[in-house]
Amino acid sequence: MNSNLRWTIIGSSTCIVVLLLLGARSGRAVAHDDVYGHLKVYTEVLERIKLEYVEEPDMKSVTLGAINGLLESVDPFASYLNADQYRQYEKGYDTGKAGVGLVLAKRYGYVAVVDAIPGSPADKANIITGDLIESINNVATRDMPLAYAEELLRGDAGSTINITILRLRNPEPEKITLTRTNIVLPAVIAKLMPNDVGYLHLESLAGNRVEEAKTKLADLKKQGAKYIVLDLRHCSTGDQEKGIPLANLFLDKGEIAYLEGQKTPKQDFNAKPEDDVWQGPLVVITDHATAGGSEIAAAALLDDKRAQVVGERSYGDASLRKTIQMDDGGAVILSVAKYYSPSGKAIQDGGITPSVQLAENDNTPDLDQDGNPLPGAPPKSTEDNLLKQSIELVTGKTTIAQLTNENGGLLNPADDDDSHPIVQKSPKAVKPDK
Repeated sequence: MNSNLRWTIIGSSTCIVVLLLLGARSGRAVAHDDVYGHLKVYTEVLERIKLEYVEEPDMKSVTLGAINGLLESVDPFASYLNADQYRQYEKGYDTGKAGVGLVLAKRYGYVAVVDAIPGSPADKANIITGDLIESINNVATRDMPLAYAEELLRGDAGSTINITILRLRNPEPEKITLTRTNIVLPAVIAKLMPNDVGYLHLESLAGNRVEEAKTKLADLKKQGAKYIVLDLRHCSTGDQEKGIPLANLFLDKGEIAYLEGQKTPKQDFNAKPEDDVWQGPLVVITDHATAGGSEIAAAALLDDKRAQVVGERSYGDASLRKTIQMDDGGAVILSVAKYYSPSGKAIQDGGITPSVQLAENDNTPDLDQDGNPLPGAPPKSTEDNLLKQSIELVTGKTTIAQLTNENGGLLNPADDDDSHPIVQKSPKAVKPDK
């Protein structure tokens, strides 16, 4: 682990311990719901920092760091923008500026990568889910508002931006120069594969892609598809509510999701029979970059026992966000409601855990300390392991138990072949759609 990241984590942990110790100083711990008690502790910590730290600190930076730390602790997609940042954000948000194709969140105080949009400059630079951005044009992202980082990455097409990446597969910070371009989100891919398997891949829910998926799904059915593999890997963009009609393509009844927040009344989303297109065998593929609306769809199909989900746990990003203006001219961008799966799990809190967890092949090249591919390194496997296993599962050539035993997948304890069928209509056997 990079030393800067390590010390960041250690420092954060130390602050938590200090808060707890000071909270108990008067002979009792501060109750978890005692807001004023916690504010008193926070004020005392600030005072101690100001008076007793080894050197006089920049209290503005200390306070800003505390605000961003507070937001990150409750919402990794939240931002506090001061008045200047908010004006810049408002001005540039809808101007159609070019970008580098990164979907972002906050982790460990840094800006973290949710996904690099396939085919984008970030994707071509081998930036992947989980990488941390240490700096943007030499400006540290530590305690940087997420929305401001997104604004910094945008600019004129053809212009360049320098970022520094921290990644597990390379212990040293890696400097990368990216050229901004007008990002084109991937189209829906549909094809009939051998053994009458229809393959439907969505890497975005933006625009009319769900409607396009509906058309292509119906076309696969006309071509003679008897099984469907719905691939939602790298599907992290588009309006999150688009996950509801996507799930409805495979459901004729039941709950898809519900939305609820502290001040947002519960809103239920149920399947409409007239929007159901496919009732045959179905398997869904997810990876760590599956986020947003695609998670809503995967969770519904899993919880409603309509499909098996194969692959990696999804990222965890499904909420309604609101921009709240502050008295100082700044703004807070905050999740005000979360999407819940039919079983009542908040998708943003932990993502979607597949019924069969299988790791995706690592096709990124081995890199040296400068981030360049190592000469003579053995070629990575080009076989799509998750797709292969999903096809075997949906066609009945293998079972969940076999996948679990042979590949180290983790079957959810509550699930078995009978209680969690691949096809909704026949819980004891997998029958082709006619």
